[in-house]
Amino acid sequence: MDADLAALATAHGVATWYEDWHRERKDVAAESVVGVLKLLGVDASTPEAIAGELEAVRERERLGRMPGTVVVRAGESRELPATATIVLEDGTEREGDEIPADLPLGWHKLHTADQEITLIVVPAELPEPPQTWGWMLQLYALHSERSWGMGDLGDLREFIGASGGPGLVLLNPLHAITPTLPVPASPYSPSSRRFANPLYLRISDTDEYRRADPPLRATVDALKPPPTADGLIDYSAVWQAKRAALELLWPLAGEVDLESDPGLTDYARFCALAERHGANWQEWPAELRRPDSPAVREFTSDRVAFHAWLQRLMNAQLEEANEAARAGGMPVGVVHDLAVGIDPAGADGWLLQDVLAAGVHAGAPPDAFNQLGQDWGLAAWRPDQLIATGYAAYRDMLRRIFRHAGGLRVDHVAGLWRLWWVPPGMGPAEGTYVHYDPDAMLGILALEAQRAGAVVIGEDLGTVLPEMTEGLEQRNMLGSAVLYFTRDWDDPDDVFYPPAEYKRNALASISTHDLPTARGFLTGEQVRVRAELGQLAGPVEQEQRNAERDREALLTALRAEGLITKESTDDEIIVAMHEFLARTPCRFVTASLYDVLGELAQPNLPGTMNEYPNWRMPLSANLEDIAKDPRMHAVAAILGARTQRKAHR
Repeated sequence: MDADLAALATAHGVATWYEDWHRERKDVAAESVVGVLKLLGVDASTPEAIAGELEAVRERERLGRMPGTVVVRAGESRELPATATIVLEDGTEREGDEIPADLPLGWHKLHTADQEITLIVVPAELPEPPQTWGWMLQLYALHSERSWGMGDLGDLREFIGASGGPGLVLLNPLHAITPTLPVPASPYSPSSRRFANPLYLRISDTDEYRRADPPLRATVDALKPPPTADGLIDYSAVWQAKRAALELLWPLAGEVDLESDPGLTDYARFCALAERHGANWQEWPAELRRPDSPAVREFTSDRVAFHAWLQRLMNAQLEEANEAARAGGMPVGVVHDLAVGIDPAGADGWLLQDVLAAGVHAGAPPDAFNQLGQDWGLAAWRPDQLIATGYAAYRDMLRRIFRHAGGLRVDHVAGLWRLWWVPPGMGPAEGTYVHYDPDAMLGILALEAQRAGAVVIGEDLGTVLPEMTEGLEQRNMLGSAVLYFTRDWDDPDDVFYPPAEYKRNALASISTHDLPTARGFLTGEQVRVRAELGQLAGPVEQEQRNAERDREALLTALRAEGLITKESTDDEIIVAMHEFLARTPCRFVTASLYDVLGELAQPNLPGTMNEYPNWRMPLSANLEDIAKDPRMHAVAAILGARTQRKAHR
């Protein structure tokens, strides 16, 4: 690659090469680097443009200007280029030529002669998470006699009270949708990560329903959607039914405050505009495509208040779930899941467009499982704009989630260090990594988590650099330890590590939503399904042999622990898999209802869209039966006994 282009890319945090899944150097094409730089507002289209951009970089360095945001850890001091005034969160001031080591945690302002800079003091580490166990729950898949076509927050509250005394419940993302039809199924492509999905409301638990007279309640109850013919979740039908019910109850809501939370009002305004002009704001009339335009600011509709009300209902029911967790003595409580990005056509794509890279699709480079790379179609933060704006949008997102969370799982946590950007018009393999400031991204995450009294779990599976795992560990954030992957890959037989060799700062689980269930793993279900859908990379016979080899390696590990015999049934093996994890030193050990109940189908099959019913399969048993299922209580007893043993040591 041209030396000047490479230098310009490095100056803006754009990778010109990376290590692939073989740990071999992979050079990035110049066209990809030029395309990504353009997304950052940097013109690298000609040698002359590159030279001009490089000169601008050097000029900034000569001027010695500070970045728009400075992040320091608690107890750390830093020299300043000149005397400055620090205005703390509480309004008090400090003056000097350094950032002193005794500044309190928080969001402060640093004033120099010609700059106002956001100064963020973050914790060096979070408090140690407790030793406990819990459930991983795809909430939409839970269902009861009272829920409407999918699991809801009422089901969550009831599950917490009937699930054997866990210390935490980890949910799928509950991020907001755009309230139009059709409703997308994936919880990982949300309209907004700052607000919540009203499909999870339990209508009968709202104050308005309770206040309604019997005829109105009967009319609302009659809207409950019937079971679908194929047994799958129909999100659009659920939304149509709940929306109709909420509109009937809306006159009982009273006045809705649209002044105290401008961010909520802006989101509600997006929802009202989307109902009128369609789900994709990029196709709205030109005068509505910016949230600060006169046409948008002058837009009024009763629907703005309606959608703000829905979020207030969500906040109330999320808090009721937290109250159930506290009443049950759960040391962590409800743990939410943060998707790696958002749908660029949705609410956050519109509201936060000034800090997002217009046109980029976040994804992943080619690897052993996705040899063409992945394009997730998600928008990505612009690191330069985050710095310039004091990370305000990132902070706001975290604060809103932590309001109702005892913990947060960060999907693809490596994205806090670097994210694979695919420029417009290019394939997923033609992207490159863009780097973020991990001291800021993790530091702010730690600051907001500590203020909320919450734990943080990073999904650090796959190709993750050592500094990423170490960065989590240094801050007392947990990584992930999945049984299927916790193996010695340098051994010719890929042997499973014994429980004692698992890392302590981790959340341990048998599987994830993207992997085979326990029974699926034992029966080779993933091979059968992928073969049926034409998703296998090699011959089906080879994949079957690989699956059988993996099964035998797992059984060998379980036998080595004395947990099974050659005569053990699959049900007994699944219990033994949980006992195996119970013997690890991991701070959190979690079980999934998919595994405990012996489900065959995994919730999501990566690489598929409509070929597989991703995110649309309810659990085979309803909540009432799950609460009485001896398999669930057996696993809860195993994991609960582990926690008690650790507590008494």
